[in-house]
Amino acid sequence: MTSLSTAAPSYCSRLGVAVLLAALADFLFYGQPAGITVFLFAILIAAAVVAVHPAAFSDGRLWIKPVALLVALLPLTENVCGLSVSVALIAMIVFALSLSGRLRHRIARIAGQIALFLLAAPFRLVGDFIRWRKTARRSGRRRVRLAALAVWVMPLTLGAVFLALFGAANPVIDYWLSLIDLLKLLDLIQPTRIAFWMFVLAGVWAFLRPRLPRLFRRIPRTAAPADVSAQSERTAIEDILFGKAAILRALVIFNMLFALQTGLDAAYLWGGAALPDGLSYAAYAHRGAYPLIVTALLAAGFVLAALRPGSETSGDPLIRRLVYVWVAQNIMLVISSILRLDLYIGIYALTYWRVAAFVWMGLVAAGLALIIARIALGKSNEWLLSANLLTLSATLYACCFINFAATIANYNVDHSLEMTGQGISLDAWYLRSLGPDAFPALDRFLEHQSRTAAANDPDFRELAGARGSDEGRYRTMQQNWRAWSFRDWRLLGYLDTRAPLVVPDVAEPVPGR
Repeated sequence: MTSLSTAAPSYCSRLGVAVLLAALADFLFYGQPAGITVFLFAILIAAAVVAVHPAAFSDGRLWIKPVALLVALLPLTENVCGLSVSVALIAMIVFALSLSGRLRHRIARIAGQIALFLLAAPFRLVGDFIRWRKTARRSGRRRVRLAALAVWVMPLTLGAVFLALFGAANPVIDYWLSLIDLLKLLDLIQPTRIAFWMFVLAGVWAFLRPRLPRLFRRIPRTAAPADVSAQSERTAIEDILFGKAAILRALVIFNMLFALQTGLDAAYLWGGAALPDGLSYAAYAHRGAYPLIVTALLAAGFVLAALRPGSETSGDPLIRRLVYVWVAQNIMLVISSILRLDLYIGIYALTYWRVAAFVWMGLVAAGLALIIARIALGKSNEWLLSANLLTLSATLYACCFINFAATIANYNVDHSLEMTGQGISLDAWYLRSLGPDAFPALDRFLEHQSRTAAANDPDFRELAGARGSDEGRYRTMQQNWRAWSFRDWRLLGYLDTRAPLVVPDVAEPVPGR
């Protein structure tokens, strides 16, 4: 690999060319339709590649390569589509590698080089920038010390993620964020345009400095001084971004954010405080049930990464206490999520997905508790994984004996508008989709409705007829001994002893009318 110590001026000049090409791409493409501009931009990139490889001019056959590239780019003039762009992209890669002297001579190897080029292209600019900084430091050049700023990268980034999740989970926080009018601020900096520039810079840089990653490296028996230096550099970067100072700042920020969410839940969800105008408790509960679980999972991942067994942070008493407080707040968030879901189900009925959410939330709470146990007992991550797998296995084993279809059907019938006079109307057709296990609950509903004015409703009569057809198919299937089970045996016993449903004729008066 060419040393960057002798190529630092070249690096700066190529970066300037890349920025210029990005500005031209902004003019040609951003907010504009794609057409002949794709062909023109490809020509500009090719010219830039030739300009940053002056050694290529010593080749007497240099003119062959641009001509071949021009032929490959001609489809772009005919039509800009996925196929023509792909052909042009492959031709541009081959052209750049050939000018840099890295192109193989066999087609199969060239295909492999193209694949490696595409894999490495998104990361080439960042990787070269890091190597350039290392070279500049070794050569004694002054550099901007970023440690004081980098220590805040992880805390502020994850803090922003948690704040966004709380905004999605809590309408009150969402309302406060709307007062700040973040969208207006984003409009000022145009994040899509910034993303466009970064995309173009990364893509253009890969052509201006074409390098292929080395997938296989020979591992030396003894570490060379350069390897020791590289290892120490990686350690230094890790210590800055995920070291003790960064973890401490992150835990302070996270505890403050989680305390805000916990306090709002304590006031609105547990304390029954009046919500802002236009916001119902059902909406408040529904908004936070699932995003808060994502928040808890992210928090668990952070704790596992921050307090690795044997690390400096795992032995710091202050950090451990902050972690205990934070994980306890996460457990409270999971409990609040369970309460939110329970309130929502109390209004909008029960489904398989909501039952699964209850089970999942319980597993998350157990996992968080096991994280505290792992830290307090000084256990390894392998122990934590084994404990979680054991908890999951026991939960799934227990679920095998729970008739969730019957549970859902009974709950929805018992809490329906028709049976209690409050709530929402029963979705009887959803109950029918639950299968034969919903027969007892559906029979109770049909029997109740048969004594009301709803007995003359065509939907009621259609549902009663479908219920009889479903039972006939079920009994036919159960005649095969291979279909036997304890649950079906109990259900057949119920079907054999229940009184048949009597549906009154349309002309027959219904009691209460």
